[in-house]
Amino acid sequence: MPRVEISRRQWLKSAAALTVVSATAVHETRRSFAEDGEPTGILAIGSRRELFVDDFLIAKHTGTRLKMHQPVPRDVVLVCDAPWEGNTSAYYTLFADGDLFRMYYRGAHFDEAAKKSAHPECACYAESRDGLRWEKPQLGLIEFAGSKENNIIWMGEAGTHNFTPFKDENPACLPTAKYKALAGGAKGLKAYQSPDGVRWSLMREEPVITNGGFDSQNLAFWSPEQKRYVDFHRKVRDRARDIMTATSTDFLNWTEPEFLDYGDAPREDLYTNAIGPYFRAPHLLLGFPTRYQPKSQQVEPILMTSRDGRRFHRWPDPLIPITAPKDRDGNRSNYMTRGLLQLPGQDRELSVYATEAYYAGPGSRVRRFTFRTDGFVSLHAGAAGGEMLTKPFTFSGQQLTLNYAVAGGGRLQMEIQDSAGKPLTGFALSDSVPLIGDEIAAAVKWTTGADVSALAGKPIRLRFALANADVYALRFTA
Repeated sequence: MPRVEISRRQWLKSAAALTVVSATAVHETRRSFAEDGEPTGILAIGSRRELFVDDFLIAKHTGTRLKMHQPVPRDVVLVCDAPWEGNTSAYYTLFADGDLFRMYYRGAHFDEAAKKSAHPECACYAESRDGLRWEKPQLGLIEFAGSKENNIIWMGEAGTHNFTPFKDENPACLPTAKYKALAGGAKGLKAYQSPDGVRWSLMREEPVITNGGFDSQNLAFWSPEQKRYVDFHRKVRDRARDIMTATSTDFLNWTEPEFLDYGDAPREDLYTNAIGPYFRAPHLLLGFPTRYQPKSQQVEPILMTSRDGRRFHRWPDPLIPITAPKDRDGNRSNYMTRGLLQLPGQDRELSVYATEAYYAGPGSRVRRFTFRTDGFVSLHAGAAGGEMLTKPFTFSGQQLTLNYAVAGGGRLQMEIQDSAGKPLTGFALSDSVPLIGDEIAAAVKWTTGADVSALAGKPIRLRFALANADVYALRFTA
């Protein structure tokens, strides 16, 4: 049966549960949190930070919606123009390691005149102290064109195509394997280890994961929530590129991979996945998969989120459209890298990185983009205003803090109710001190001086009343 291509317009029409305004990347989920009636069960959030990236906390609302935010483009931070790099350098991985930022990527170049690779692929390394200026150290490890004066860390294996390392946070990790990576090709993914993030060796010769299609940025990490390693890799499902996941306790023996579940989202080609735990709320997984258009071979990153690593909510609009600053509309020229960084002195913003100029010029480029801290999605209300009521939940802590922004003439107030929806004495909406301005972590207060800590461990509900405002996250703190 021939495959039916789905355009973005058809995508939006078919998403009956979604109301999307593409120009502003606004998304409203009506099906699951606009329902009347009491939700069953009491959530327990403790003192963890909760982001409004899904309807987990939301029971019902009027006049508000969930709004996805696109990152702001900044400067180019890396150009892959060395003789061992080139215009098909790709699959960048970035992470913080103490006061150092590390970057790994494929060095490759395609000779368009000869229609073939100009040199063998290699795995390369760069580092930075500020996430803005990246250096390619002369490592002296691997010979290229008769010289070891380069930043190559691995060569001569299929793994150089998509070498994707991470720092292992497993408390039982051996010093010789403090850094790990998955990489491979058609026969499967192999496991690699390193004591320093630069000198690498195979953990064993045989592939550790063989069920999949591996010509993509396949990745793994240690999950503190699951207390095991988690993998996400590519495989075709129903003639479309898709994402599988598996887990392991030792990085060598993995469970049988399973496809991710996107609910009723339509089938799309998803190439890379860039999934990882959000460091400010590790129970949440953020993914920046690359949506691939087979007819044009154009790509664009999108956002998806999960709380269990298998069921993901996908947002339909691109995070970085092909019209973003420069050279993003060509063949495979617009991937998000693997990595979400908070740079020194930048508490109010997060840095993400995306590629451009694939197949173009002397080398592909990496550009930095910035999100507001926690600012992927917000609970939003316009000038007309609106309200939202949470499901009942328990917390631990002494103070309620919000990450929010209120525009001119806007308002944001809070009420605390019991689990049945009755306002608690001292915490009524009329007692709420209005929040104004733009804060990453502002304490919510009431004119009565009521103490939130007295409610710790008891089922409560929060009522938000807002206009011209966005709420990105909440947290009960000590």
